[in-house]
Amino acid sequence: MMASLLEITGLTRHFEGITAVDGIDLAVQEGELVSVIGPNGAGKSTLFNVISGLDRPDAGGVRLDGVDITGRSPEKLARLGLARTFQHGRVFANLSVLDNVLVGTHARLAAVRPGWRGFGPLGELLLAVVRPGAVRREEAALRSEAEAILARFGDRLVPRLDHPAYSLSYANRRRVELARALALRPRLLMLDEPTAGMNETETTEMEEVIAALKATGLTILLIEHKLDMVMRLSDRVLAMDDGHSIAEGAPATVRDHPAVVEAYLGHPANQRTAVA
Repeated sequence: MMASLLEITGLTRHFEGITAVDGIDLAVQEGELVSVIGPNGAGKSTLFNVISGLDRPDAGGVRLDGVDITGRSPEKLARLGLARTFQHGRVFANLSVLDNVLVGTHARLAAVRPGWRGFGPLGELLLAVVRPGAVRREEAALRSEAEAILARFGDRLVPRLDHPAYSLSYANRRRVELARALALRPRLLMLDEPTAGMNETETTEMEEVIAALKATGLTILLIEHKLDMVMRLSDRVLAMDDGHSIAEGAPATVRDHPAVVEAYLGHPANQRTAVA
């Protein structure tokens, strides 16, 4: 049996009397792709924010590979191998495509030795000026790695390595955000609506990238509204509505669950294909 990488127990988050996440339990096994679905306002992104350290829960806990990470900062979680993307893509507009991806390697930098760290920001400045051989070698290796990550997206990004991110199309900005998350070498990758705003061709390409990542054994937690894509990619699905878990299990089982159909349609199931 696969080991459990992510464990969520009783996770709850309130906002001014509104319960956005209400007692969610979920275990994600090593190498699984688990999707979280539900109508707008179901609490999916709030769940992601609490797991990834952008928000703190009012109750419950989160464990990553057996370590309690509840309430830890995103920076600390990045060092533990948790990376995520956002519903509304976030890139550094004035940095090049390559530099955006290299930002994702920051938590992995090894060439900053303890002696330099003791100087704090001054140590980082000295490293930038002096540039020891170890730093130069690491930078070259990370650049090669970033270029390999960008190559996952075919010719969408490689010809634009030196272009500023603000010059990219919407879909390419989303691709850069995913590439930056992959540069962390995550153990757990959290994708919040990675195909939002994409056309059919762009969605298909992104699905192929995610499927290839899954094939490498990467553990993925996915929020996605395009349910045909969810059905093809997911090992399991968690359905939420109004902050609650309303169904969990195999994709087809969750899709056909009466509570899931009702959450999407607003009435009991007689139009199942609307959520197929």
